[in-house]
Amino acid sequence: MKNKIKILMLTMALAILLPGSATAQGMPVYDNTNFISLAKSLIESAKQTSELLKTVKFLKEQKERIEEVSNVIKQLKAVRELTRNNQHLFDLVRDDLRAILNSPYIKVEEVNRISESFNAIIEQALEDANFIGEILSSDHLKMTDAERAVILKEKELQSKEMVIEIEQKARRYREIISFRRMQAVINGRKAKY
Repeated sequence: MKNKIKILMLTMALAILLPGSATAQGMPVYDNTNFISLAKSLIESAKQTSELLKTVKFLKEQKERIEEVSNVIKQLKAVRELTRNNQHLFDLVRDDLRAILNSPYIKVEEVNRISESFNAIIEQALEDANFIGEILSSDHLKMTDAERAVILKEKELQSKEMVIEIEQKARRYREIISFRRMQAVINGRKAKY
């Protein structure tokens, strides 16, 4: 037993006196809790990334839908404005043309020319309305909603120009009638010298 104590003491003394690297030999010790935490973090990050990608995809789809709805709304506004312009155009032609043609100050040879100028504008408006109907109702014209909206906006501007043109023609003919009426009054009065 004395020998055993001496050997143990000697071993202890050697362990204390030897350098640190010589005393720490053996299997390295790993902390499994850090590895498990890292694995959990990676799994959670993957889930978050997956959810983020799904959200991005969803937002892209919603953006496309909003753009489609926006284009449809633009189309509806353009069609509504076109309809208003065409209704205004037809009302102007109906009322103004009737008043102009019923005037005694319009000559018989002018009636056809006046009617043809108003009818040309009305025919163009009807052709545009038919074209708009085709654009909106048929898919054989391979167009996107944005392209349709652009065409509808162009047609809307053209219909505004037609309304302005009809108003100018009607005003011009009313001025001619007014001038001729004034001439008739001047020519019909008796001189008082």
